[in-house]
Amino acid sequence: MTTPNKTPPGADPKQLERTGTVREIGSQAVWSLSSCKPGFGVDQLRDDNLETYWQSDGSQPHLVNIQFRRKTTVKTLCIYADYKSDESYTPSKISVRVGNNFHNLQEIRDFSA
Repeated sequence: MTTPNKTPPGADPKQLERTGTVREIGSQAVWSLSSCKPGFGVDQLRDDNLETYWQSDGSQPHLVNIQFRRKTTVKTLCIYADYKSDESYTPSKISVRVGNNFHNLQEIRDFSA
């Protein structure tokens, strides 16, 4: 059983959106990447197609920056990673950071493999 504002692990974000449990707000933000190979950028990262993806092209760390135009509360963040398909390209660490600008970001969550 889940509590309000708590999304169960493995939940389908699209199903949660259809039922009104969550609302997708990524379209309200400006997305940028630290690097990407041609044809593997923000559009592929956000296109809801599991066959397309972002592929970085440069030295680490690889960053996805999501900047909202005004202060925005984010309660749920959904990230899809498929180790069986991606193997060595699957991140071993994902850090979620928040702040008022790029220079005052503070880590609020760290997911490590």
